[in-house]
Amino acid sequence: MKMTLTQLRQIYHQPFFELVEAARRVYRQHWSEDEVQLCELLSIKTGGCSEDCAYCAQSARYATGVGAEPLKDLPTVLAAAQEAKARGATRFCMGAAWRGVREGTAQFDAVLEMCRQVSRLGLEVCVTLGLLSAEAARQLKAAGVTAYNHNLDTSPEFYPRIVTTHRFEDRLATIRNAQAAGLAICCGGIIGMGESEEDRLRMLEVLTSLEPPPESVPINCLIPIPGTPLADQPPVDVFELIRLIATTRIALPRAKVRLSAGRTQLSREAQAWCFYAGANSIFFGNKLLTAANPARDDDLELFAELGLRPQPARCDPVRPTASRGTHFND
Repeated sequence: MKMTLTQLRQIYHQPFFELVEAARRVYRQHWSEDEVQLCELLSIKTGGCSEDCAYCAQSARYATGVGAEPLKDLPTVLAAAQEAKARGATRFCMGAAWRGVREGTAQFDAVLEMCRQVSRLGLEVCVTLGLLSAEAARQLKAAGVTAYNHNLDTSPEFYPRIVTTHRFEDRLATIRNAQAAGLAICCGGIIGMGESEEDRLRMLEVLTSLEPPPESVPINCLIPIPGTPLADQPPVDVFELIRLIATTRIALPRAKVRLSAGRTQLSREAQAWCFYAGANSIFFGNKLLTAANPARDDDLELFAELGLRPQPARCDPVRPTASRGTHFND
C-alpha cells in the first residue's frame, strides 16, 4: 500500500519503544518469528565500473585499491553456489560492476548461463547487473532468475549528490522493466551518506509506491571506503537504523527486510534489536561484493543465542509471504 511522507513521518517519529512494538506486531502477522533468510553474495565481475557512485569501491574513478577483474568463469561461480547451498543459503546473489546490461554480448550470454546453472541447484537466483532493458529482463527471467536487485540508494532529491552518471529515473526504469518481465524486486537503500532522516523516509515513500511492492528491502549502512568521496562519513546512529527498519517493516509488511552492508559495525545487541524490529534477512558469508561481513560462525552463534533459524526457501519469491508458520518449500 502506498504511503505518504506524512504517514511515514508519523510512524517513524513515534516514541522509540512504541515504534518497535508496533513493528513487532506487524511482523508477527506475516512472518514466523524465528526465521531469517540467508543470502550469499558473489561478485562475478569486480571493479572497473564507469559510474561515479560516491560510496562504491568498484568505481574506476576512485583510487580504492579495487582493481578491474574479468568476469568469473562458470565452474567458479557454480562451485560457490553449491557451497552456499550446503551452508544453508536459499538465495544466491550475483553482482557485476557494470553500468548496465548489454544484451547480445558474450559477457551477458555467459551470465545467463550462470543463472541457468545456479537455478538448477534449487536456489533462488538474484542478480544485480546495473541498468536493465526490457529485453534483458525477459532473458534473465527465462534463464531462471527470480529476483533483480537494484537499490534506489536514497531519496530522489539527495540522489544527484551521490551519483551524476545516471539519474534516479534511470533506476526506476530498470525496476519497471524487471517487474514487467515477472522478476521480483530487491530494492532498498544506503544510510549514512550524509542524507537526512527525511531523505530516508522519501526513499521509503518511493518504495511503497512500486507496484507490486519490493519482495526484499535491503537496508545498508555505509561502509566508508578510503579513496571514495564518502570516506570520512561518520557511523550511522544505531537508533536511527532501528527506527528505519521498524518503519520499513510497518510500511512494507510482506517484504523481507534485509540487514545488509555494515553489520561489522554493529554490536550483537544492535543486531538483535534490528531483528526484533522486523529485519528477517541477512547476507550470510565472510564477504560482500568487496567489503567484509560478519563471519558465518559468528552469525550462527548469534542466531542460537536469539533462538533464530534459517528461513526455508519460498518457491515463488514474487509471493513470498504466507500466514504465520506456513511455508512455500521447493
